[in-house]
Amino acid sequence: MVNSHLPWLSVLWLVPLAASLLIILLPPSQRQLAKWTGLVASVLTLAVAIAVTVGFDKHGATYQFVESHRWIPAFGAGYTLGVDGIAVILVLLTAVLIPLLLVAGWNDGGERDNRGVQAYVALTLAIESMVLISVIALDVLLFYVFFEAMLIPMYFLIGGFGKGSRRSRAAVKFLLYNLFGGLIMLAAVIGLYVVTAQHGSGTFDFREIVTGIATGRFAGVDPAVFKALFLGFMFAFAIKAPLWPLHRWLPDACVEATPATAVLITAVMDKVGTFGMLRYCLQLFPDASTYFRPLIVTLAIIGVIYGAIVAIGQTDMMRLIAYTSISHFGFIIAGIFVMTTQGQSGSTLYMLNHGLSTAAVFLIAGFLIARGGSRSIADYGGVQKVAPILAGTFLVSSMATLSLPGLAPFVSEFLVLLGTFNRYWLAAAFGATALVLAAIYMLWLYQRMMTGPVAKRSEGIVDLKARELIVVAPLIALLLILGVYPKPLLEVINPAVDHTMTTTGQHDPAPRVPVGIPRTAEGPHR
Repeated sequence: MVNSHLPWLSVLWLVPLAASLLIILLPPSQRQLAKWTGLVASVLTLAVAIAVTVGFDKHGATYQFVESHRWIPAFGAGYTLGVDGIAVILVLLTAVLIPLLLVAGWNDGGERDNRGVQAYVALTLAIESMVLISVIALDVLLFYVFFEAMLIPMYFLIGGFGKGSRRSRAAVKFLLYNLFGGLIMLAAVIGLYVVTAQHGSGTFDFREIVTGIATGRFAGVDPAVFKALFLGFMFAFAIKAPLWPLHRWLPDACVEATPATAVLITAVMDKVGTFGMLRYCLQLFPDASTYFRPLIVTLAIIGVIYGAIVAIGQTDMMRLIAYTSISHFGFIIAGIFVMTTQGQSGSTLYMLNHGLSTAAVFLIAGFLIARGGSRSIADYGGVQKVAPILAGTFLVSSMATLSLPGLAPFVSEFLVLLGTFNRYWLAAAFGATALVLAAIYMLWLYQRMMTGPVAKRSEGIVDLKARELIVVAPLIALLLILGVYPKPLLEVINPAVDHTMTTTGQHDPAPRVPVGIPRTAEGPHR
């Protein structure tokens, strides 16, 4: 049994942060030591995350391992941490992926300057630390500080270590989009504090504000104020997630960054956006969330279809994979805002499964590009004949991306569609078309690159090496295991989703009985 009195959550985010600072201080010649220090720190963080997950009582309090200390008493801000079933899933996802990404990007620091390796590893660990504290924070101001702070190390990872010729432009685009969203959110955070101060003592404590909303403390506030505050939060999260049409920064960032950084963006950092929607938008502004629900679900379904259609026309494999993520984020956001238990449970599980499948397909594509020297799909062909393990693992990860039954994303996508159908059957019908479109772009991608005669550029490609197999094997194994047995995760997720539904005053729609069915209880008519 894990000792819940120990500051597990503080240790969770401080270990990678301390390691990041230590690595920066290492001498320029200690490149290997920097890599191993980063890897060991990430494995220690994973161990703490596993301890928190194992110690989390699915039948216990909503928020567990709670730590609360005074931070800025004058503003009602505190250092308050805690995890519910949703946060536990994202903590586990982040902690599992970072060691794999460090191994996958073992040589990504390069020899560009004397401290390139140290900077690369330190920036990766800094992002891990900031993502972790973002999902475990129970203070709105604390969350906001790290929600914004993670942009800086990511900017340097894209612009300083990216492989593309336009990496600087992509980094600036990423930063401007997200900073603008963050500034809007800052105004909303301040506005939320003002509202709490006008109706009692001002506070940033998330649980206190949610309780105040539930008990009618803010009943006198104009609903338009809460709608405006909701939009401030939602705008920032919609950029981070990203939600169509605020997605334009993502494809460029993923193409210009290293494959490991692209995974860090889509599988780890962007999940803070969808997490923010589920925790802050819904629970702080339940009425505003319901008011804007049809609009957001519509935008999400447009994103699902748009991302899939645009992916079909791509000639760059990394850009194609990036657009698949836009489509998948549409599913996640739709599941959150249809406000059904199936939809929200499916979305939370989808965050994890999308992280695993996207990591696998991005990294394997990156290994191929490192061998072939080109991102163009047309340059490859017949790879399965010269590198069968690479082609086979790419096939499995591709099938997971299109949500093939038996692989992890299928369960979560099915739950999202089921939950959406119960509330908006037409939206679910349009969303289901993406299943066909996904089969087109992923199978066509595999066919063009992996089958047929061996292309000239494919002739010298070698199969996955031991270091690369260490990265890919756990991802493939998790996709297979969670595809047939997601029950342990859903048992952790469902109580947190039930709490969110109760907090927002939502109930699953009653089953609809078709009109005109003859009643038989009275017997046949005579």
